[in-house]
Amino acid sequence: MLVTVRLRHATRTSRIASVCALLFTTTAWSSAVAHSVPMHFEPRRDAHLRVAPTEVRIVFDGEIEPAFSTIRVTDSAQRRVDKGDARVDARNPRLLRVPLSVLPSGVYRVTWQILAIDGHRSEGTYVFTLNLP
Repeated sequence: MLVTVRLRHATRTSRIASVCALLFTTTAWSSAVAHSVPMHFEPRRDAHLRVAPTEVRIVFDGEIEPAFSTIRVTDSAQRRVDKGDARVDARNPRLLRVPLSVLPSGVYRVTWQILAIDGHRSEGTYVFTLNLP
């Protein structure tokens, strides 16, 4: 009987250890494959502004690779209105920004592409509207 009790305890301990190992492996794998996704946009997506922005800023949830990350801003005629020098912020490797030319009223499209530090690419687009008084 003592042997049976010890065997049951050993089997239960083994099962618990297996479940813990599986949970640890799943959590570690999820973290390893996480991609940088945008968390905050300035101007915000679908914003209606009364004051022209001087730059577009996108904050991601993870660090991005400066050499392979960019933002492009165009007007409704597909003319580029940013100054062409998109960059990852030197002090914040999660912030992608590009300065803008002086904008008249209109609808503007922001197109971004990034390469996350984990090697995965992401891209997206959104619009904002400027209605100057």
